[in-house]
Parts: sequence; structure tokens; C-alpha cells
Amino acid sequence: MIPQLFVEKIDLGDGRSITIETGRLAKQADGSVVVRMGDTMILATAVSARTSNPGVDFLPLTVDYREKFAAAGRFPGGFFKREARPSDSEVLTMRLVDRVLRPLFPDDYHAETQVMIQLMSHDETVMPDALAGLAASAALAVSDIPFYNLISEVRVARIDGKLVINPSREELEKSDIDMMIGASMDSVAMVEGEMKEISEAEMIEAIKFAHEAIKVQIQAQYRLQEAFGKKEIRTYEGEKENEEIHKKVKAAAYDKIYAIAKVGSAKHERGAAFAEVKEEVKALFTEEELAADGDLVSKYFYKTNKEAVRNVVLELGVRLDGRKTTDIRPIWCETDYLPRVHGSSLFTRGETQALATVTLGTSREANQIDSPSEQGEEKFYLHYNFPPFSTGEAKPLRGTSRREVGHGNLAQRALKNMIPADCPYTIRVVSEVLESNGSSSMATVCAGTMALMDAGVQMVKPVSGIAMGLITDGEKFAVLSDILGDEDHLGDMDFKVTGTADGITACQMDIKIDGLRYDIMEQALAQARDGRLHILGKLTETIAAPRTDVKAHAPKIITRTIPGNFIGALIGPGGKVIQELQKATGTTIVINEVDEQGVIEILGTDPAGIEAVLAKIQSITFKPQMGEAYEVKVIKMLDFGAVVEYTAAPGNEVLLHVSELAWERTENVADVVKMGDVFQVKYLGVDPKTKKEKVSKKALVPRPPREEKKE
Repeated sequence: MIPQLFVEKIDLGDGRSITIETGRLAKQADGSVVVRMGDTMILATAVSARTSNPGVDFLPLTVDYREKFAAAGRFPGGFFKREARPSDSEVLTMRLVDRVLRPLFPDDYHAETQVMIQLMSHDETVMPDALAGLAASAALAVSDIPFYNLISEVRVARIDGKLVINPSREELEKSDIDMMIGASMDSVAMVEGEMKEISEAEMIEAIKFAHEAIKVQIQAQYRLQEAFGKKEIRTYEGEKENEEIHKKVKAAAYDKIYAIAKVGSAKHERGAAFAEVKEEVKALFTEEELAADGDLVSKYFYKTNKEAVRNVVLELGVRLDGRKTTDIRPIWCETDYLPRVHGSSLFTRGETQALATVTLGTSREANQIDSPSEQGEEKFYLHYNFPPFSTGEAKPLRGTSRREVGHGNLAQRALKNMIPADCPYTIRVVSEVLESNGSSSMATVCAGTMALMDAGVQMVKPVSGIAMGLITDGEKFAVLSDILGDEDHLGDMDFKVTGTADGITACQMDIKIDGLRYDIMEQALAQARDGRLHILGKLTETIAAPRTDVKAHAPKIITRTIPGNFIGALIGPGGKVIQELQKATGTTIVINEVDEQGVIEILGTDPAGIEAVLAKIQSITFKPQMGEAYEVKVIKMLDFGAVVEYTAAPGNEVLLHVSELAWERTENVADVVKMGDVFQVKYLGVDPKTKKEKVSKKALVPRPPREEKKE
């Protein structure tokens, strides 16, 4: 028997719609839905364990998003022809959904929970990542998993001044805004995206527009929940609590922590002081009490620490390192730090340091994108590495983390629109985080800007970035500029903003509380702009403008376009010509066919080598014009003429017939020209009889008058 299907429709108001259905697929999951827009279909399931693992004091939530190649009627690449590790784009979508969902589970819910989302059918006019958050929330809505505040996510773009929800990829290319917004009915929880130098007011307008669309999608989830039959939320065992221990810990620790927090100190000094207070608190309990409730003592110490530090900020306006709310930590910068890379810079802000390098290459080094929902390449890309020593820790190395992928992507989006469209290079930026205490991703943006300018990349404008924080008790609030790592953990918001002096280029915001007011967001953006411009000033003090040329040891790139019918001649049989040319000149030559034209990239460090390649190209593609004069050199003597070579196109030869040497009858070719002679000839086109090209020396000199015959 076919099970009953429950469907809800969301009208986007422009002829497009989204449907959510449940009741047919994956019924053993705690909740499952299929979300469809056009021919794009996404299956989302939610499953949570019935019991928590002992000793777990956090929510072990896994959000997984995968795109199946069959969804687009394609085969996976690689030897095994099977989907393997997630791509960067899939990881980024997982992060987008996770960051909205995670804060909305109950604080004391610690059961293993998995939300799995997969693209099952792909429509090229629909970008599936914009539907993932809606699908995840809807799956939770029809389950009994404790998740009380439904959410959704949408992409917002602005095309020709008009805001659009969930545009196609083709439409997105015309937009100056590409933002993903995640929100509940009453609060924006997540913002991430890139912009082309928009203002703070324009960004707020786009967020509000997206939030209204999200509210419609959440209402549809509630209707689906009601039609399907709202399940009773499962009971679960919450965290162990003991109010007496809480009071004892707070009484012993609060004032001491408050006193440490208001003095202002460095990270390790402050950490040692807090650890000392914790040991004093633990000394108030017997070994038996600590064995039984040591986890509670640690939990309540953390809560007390958080409350005291937050109150110092709200009551005194003083932060952990002694700064005021708007102060930026001391900054020092350096460029050209590494002698043999193509571009490098060091950016240090307080206890956060990033070392950025730039590598320049040809289109052959472009980053290839091959996923079911997108194919193409990136000629500018940025990789971010966050080793454990950057925080003074020793941890296992388990490959590139989701966090590293996300932070690198944010920095890449911040910078990419400032790379000129006519830049001939493929550019790879790598950021090595060497120290971290607050926003290494924004340090990466700053270091990346300077490294690009140091490499001679003619950036349109320099870009800087800043991370903002928030502490609020519901009434009072403090917006913090350039947050520390501790302020990120103890605060209510992490809001990263990047931009030029003229506007915002990228942002990433995560809200940890319900009900963030728009006036607070507006203040945060205004304060971020002031901080951003201050940091930008420090960058331009170090390097005011891009270097006029690449470094001596960096490759120069020259591009040339030739008619498509000459590509084969330049490559040669089996690649012989191009391979020998690269070897002889010490260059790298890349040929791409575009619109029946050959686009040639010549990369090399030796100008003479590049010139030799250009000369060879000119020789191969040289085509003399009828009636024009050209300089030639004699390279071979024959009985019936001389073989000459065009000096402007070495290797391009033509026969100068004996009859075209001089107006007088020539018995011996050597009487007129000799080996190595250089002179001008006139191009006469193709001889209709011999079908060969014809040139003349005599055509460029006046014909002598004829002698009159004597009677």
C-alpha cells in the first residue's frame, strides 16, 4: 500500500514555488522530508539517539550534506567512479546548516544527533544549497526530537537594484550581493556571503528582505507539522544539577574572577590566574565529593567565569585584555618576508598572527570545480591552515577541518572581487595561522591583501577585515570590536565583516541568542566599519599600492591570441614543437582554444626566453600582405634563385626566383645576392601557375628605361 503523502507549498511570489513533502520516504528515520524546487529534489532525514553517552556535556550534532552525481545524470570522477570525501562546496553547505541549527536545541540535550541531507535530482536553474536549511528544519519539525524553534535559510541576491530570493546560478552572476541568511520566525541566526562593495544600510535591507521570505517558509513547516500530526516531544534525561554546589562555587569564585577580568591581562597570564582560582574552588571539596561531582564543579566554575567576565564588560566597559569596547589591538605588518615566494606578508594583531604567501601560475593551475551542481574553475583561490601550535596546543592532525575550509572560503570571497578581471595569472593564496587569539580568518584577509600587493597583483582596492562580538543581558548590551577568542566563547555573537574603504565585500555572522535586534546589528556594522578603516590604514602604511611588477624570481606571463588554424603548427606532431620550445626557452606554454581562437599563455622568469617564444609564434603565424615590402635574409643559394627568410618571422622562408632578382637578365644568382645578405622584397601573393608564394627584389627598384634600337 502506498503510504499517505503530506505536502505543503511555498509560493515565492514570482511564479516559482517550493514544496515540502513527508510520509513517503525514509520512514524509519525520526523525521524525513523531500524539498522540491523546479526539478531539484533534496531528501533530509533527522535521527537522534534515545539516550546520551555518559560524560558528554555537549550536543554531538552531525550535519551532513552530499550531492549525488546521478542527480545531474553524471558519473563521479576518479578511478572508482563513486562519491568519496565531501567536496569543499558540500562542507560549506554543512556548515551553513549546522551553524543555524546547533544553538536552537535545548542546552541540556546531549544525545547523538544526525541530520543528513542529500541532493537526489538537480535542476540547473535551482541552486540546491539554498534549500538545505529548510529541508533540515522540516525533517526535525515532523520528528519527536527536541527542537523547538523552526528555522529556514534562503539566498538573497540583488540584480539591477532588485532583491531576489533563491536566484539561479546564471542570475547570481549578474548580482552584486550573494548572501545566505538563516533565521527563525523572530531572529536572524546566521549570515554569510559576498558583496561588491555595498553599504551597511544595503546589507541590513537585504537581511530584512530575506527574513520575510524565511518567515513564510517556517509557516509552511508548521502547517506540514500540523497536517502530518505533531509528535509529542520525547522525554530525555537532562544534565545533572546541584544548586548547593552551584552556590558554593559562585560564592567562592565570582569576586575573584571579576577582579582578574577587570584588570586586563594577556591570554596566558589570564588563563593561569583563572586556573589558580579554579584550584582554590576545588580545594573546598573533599576528594570523595570531587569524585562524585567534579564535573559539576567544573561546569559551575565555567558558568561563574562567563557571568563575571560578561558583567565586567556590561558594568565597567572593560574587556579581558583591558581594552574599551571599540579599541583595536596593536597591529604590526611586514611584506616580502619570504625571499623566494612570489609574494608574502606577515600580519599580527594582538595575539593573532597570519603569514600569507602568493603563488602565480597559468590557467593550467586553476582550481577545477566538478560537482553535480557546479562545474568550472577558479583562477583565484585561497587556502587557510590552522595548526594546533597556533593556540599553544598539541593535537592529532586529521587533515583539513571543516573550520579551515569555511574560514578559507570566507577570506577568498572577501578578496576575489578585488582581483582585476584582466589579471592573466592563476593566483593561489595560502594563509598559515601562526598565532591565534581571535579571528584568524580576518587576519588572513589582511595578510592576503598585503601578500597580493607584494606579488605585484594589481588589486582594484585593498581589503581589511574585523570580527565583532556582542554581550547582552536582554536590556544592556555591548558591541565589541576585534574580539578575543575568550570573547567569542563567552559572547552572544561573532560577526566578521570585510571590505574596502568604499564598501563591504564579505561577511559571516553567527548569533547565539534569540531575538537579536536590528538596531544592535546596525550598531555592530557601523562600529565594524570604523575598525575596518583603522586596520586598512595600518595595511596601507606598510604597502600603499601594489608593486608595479612581479618579483625578479616570479614568473612573468604574456598572453597572445592566434587564429585557431595555427594551433596545430605551434604544438607540432605529438607536441614536438611546443615541448622543444619550452625546453629551449625555459618557459611554460599553455594553449587554450576559445571561440576558434588559440589563447596562448607564456610563463617564464627570463625575458629573453619569453621573447624567443613570441618570435616563434610570430614566425608560425606570420602572413605577408599583398603588395607590402618585407625585410629578408638569404639563407640558401640555388641555381634558380635564393631561399630567403623573413627577418620579422625567423623560420618563415620563401623562394626568391632568379627572374625576380633584377630587371636585367641574371645568369648567375651570386652576381646579385650572397649568403647572409639582408634586403627588402615585395610580396606578390601566390603564383597562379606554381601555387607557391612569390616575392620580388626588383619590384622595389625603378625599372630602367629601355634602350632605343639603332637603325
